[in-house]
Amino acid sequence: MRRGENIYRRRDGRWEGRYKKGRKSDGCVKYGYVYGKTLHEVRNKLYPLKVHYQTVQEMQGSSCVAFEEWATLWLKEIRESVKPATYANYYYKMTKYVFPFIGDVFLNELTPEIGGKLLLKWTRYGLKHSTKQVIFRIVCQCLKYAQEQKQLKDNPFLSVKLPKENKVKIRALTKNEQQRLENAALKEKHNQGIPAYLALYTGLRIGEIAALCWSDIDFENNLLQVNHTYQRIALPFGNQRTQLIFDTAKTEASTRVVPLGNKLKRLLIRLKKSATSQYVFSYKNKPVEPRLLTYHFQQLRKKCGLERIHFHQLRHTFATRCLEIQGDILSVSAMLGHTSTQLTLDTYADSMIEQRVKIIYQMEKAIS
Repeated sequence: MRRGENIYRRRDGRWEGRYKKGRKSDGCVKYGYVYGKTLHEVRNKLYPLKVHYQTVQEMQGSSCVAFEEWATLWLKEIRESVKPATYANYYYKMTKYVFPFIGDVFLNELTPEIGGKLLLKWTRYGLKHSTKQVIFRIVCQCLKYAQEQKQLKDNPFLSVKLPKENKVKIRALTKNEQQRLENAALKEKHNQGIPAYLALYTGLRIGEIAALCWSDIDFENNLLQVNHTYQRIALPFGNQRTQLIFDTAKTEASTRVVPLGNKLKRLLIRLKKSATSQYVFSYKNKPVEPRLLTYHFQQLRKKCGLERIHFHQLRHTFATRCLEIQGDILSVSAMLGHTSTQLTLDTYADSMIEQRVKIIYQMEKAIS
């Protein structure tokens, strides 16, 4: 054989050709093999593969580490630097929606086409657009780390675009619906309607309400501090499937101060007089689980005849009422704990239409 061809005659009479795919995680060369009955047959199979993998290594690097192996290492690397809920979310989404489809593909063989096919599989799986966005962002974080560690030259999925989706706007309650809900909430036994009332007048998320402590409320200055969240997360290991986690607020922006209105202040002061726990809403001296708050809310909205309403819509209702009275977008965004005013504008643009109409009328009046 010519030197460097890597073609050999086997003992069984067949011919074998060997080509370099790249390098494994331990640095050793990863080889691929082709076989044939004749030298000519093996040469015809071998040289296109040599050219292909030489191009792959020049373009994307030599890392022949399977994506699942690399992603598992990445997850271990970030585990101590992210919240437990974040880690559990990453682990679940990777093992459920990524590893089964591209887990055995080597890093240097990932392509935009593979990324596009992955999105297509998720679509057939019935995943919502927002869920696909989240998973794809996690995958890209993992691949970015591979770049930083010199396992990849470029992120092959950066050029992959998620198809646009017509967003379904979350409806805020009308003023009439809100009034019905408030009246029913104040009549609920064992104060089970107060969390809903609180959400309508502060815009807190359900996990933030569950974690609310009396020490977070400054009655003297009429301020409510949002510091923590209480949520149930999926556990990646062990027999226990989920666990309740009391943690710091979702993001830096989520740690915020919300002013208390007089009606809500009086309601909370009355509630505090009979409190036996450090938590505003407690069960056996522990925070009330968000699932129980959701259950109580569903019972409440049924009594009001409100169909297809979920707890998060109370937060949207709070934001809408603030915008309806021409509250400035910076203040509303801060009270909601949004990371930017643009997020608030994108989410509640429809709620500001009445304000735009007034501006047009005022402009016409000024011109005439």
